[in-house]
Amino acid sequence: MKKITIIAGARPNFMKIAPIIHAIHEAQSQGKDITYRLVHTGQHYDKKMSGNFFKQLEIPEPHSNLEAGGGTQAAQTANIMLRFEQELLAHPTDLVLVVGDVTSTMACSITAKKLNIKVAHVEAGIRSGDLSMPEEINRMLTDAITDIFFTTSELANSNLRQAGVPDSRIHFVGNTMIDTLLKQRPNFKPPPIWGELGLAREKYIVLTLHRPANVDEESQLKAMLEQIIAHTENLPLVFPVHPRTAKILEGLQVQDDRLHMIEPLSYLEFNYLVENAKAVITDSGGITEEASIMNVPCLTLRDNTERPETITLGTNELVGTNPDNMKPYLQKLFAGNWKQTQTIPMWDGQTAKRIIKVLTS
Repeated sequence: MKKITIIAGARPNFMKIAPIIHAIHEAQSQGKDITYRLVHTGQHYDKKMSGNFFKQLEIPEPHSNLEAGGGTQAAQTANIMLRFEQELLAHPTDLVLVVGDVTSTMACSITAKKLNIKVAHVEAGIRSGDLSMPEEINRMLTDAITDIFFTTSELANSNLRQAGVPDSRIHFVGNTMIDTLLKQRPNFKPPPIWGELGLAREKYIVLTLHRPANVDEESQLKAMLEQIIAHTENLPLVFPVHPRTAKILEGLQVQDDRLHMIEPLSYLEFNYLVENAKAVITDSGGITEEASIMNVPCLTLRDNTERPETITLGTNELVGTNPDNMKPYLQKLFAGNWKQTQTIPMWDGQTAKRIIKVLTS
């Protein structure tokens, strides 16, 4: 029997593991010998992650919550490792499956390997080349000790080969985040702000900012918002605000009748807003993937990306972190000259099935 322990540490991780759980249930119904245990490290406390959240994703609530959130990067890493070791000793497993690039991904991989348990990494091999990002360090450390690599792109495959990983351990399967997007797309629903502001399709812009490089430096954040406000014509700007960013914004006094700061939204509500927006301006990695699949123009306020396929084949453009860069990109958007998305190989909603096929064969 193949026992798998699946790790999720933050809300986006659950979007990535939901299709894997569905694929396991399907394999079980076909008589395959596979079981799983879902462990939430509690890395991010999120009040929106209620029972309703798991119901929306059609997955059971985690079997275990390590409640290892809070503290510095080092304290959090140590906490997760201590508690996950106890979890593994109490519930032995054949394989630990980690997704993405959060602290939990790295910490649980190290813990598993120290106990001689195999590790599979979903979204292996992606790189931004930017070591100032904690996520990049998490990716590199995880991939240095992973046994089974599940990748989202040919570039990720080539990054792993350059690091000496043999082809036999690399499986190009696609993107589980897109499995969830395509499955849930019919269920997207308008958030309250849709009616409150009388929003209409392609008549507003969605904004999300959370990376320290953009939000921690007050003058940088203020200049960026001013540039966005100045060059988005008369469209409303809907800005679901990350709690970290909210604190900084309070002191900035950037106010405009078109800038609407709202509480973070549920997955189904947020993606309804993105799908119907004129464009999304963001510094998130995952949103660039979702916007590309939904063919919504995406402007990324970063100097690098670990998801270059969203630029070469999707609707994403790297604007950079200099506020002065905004104007020409927004002019291009309003002139109607934005590129259309093309087919991204394997981003077809079948990724999780391919992963479970590898794990059960």
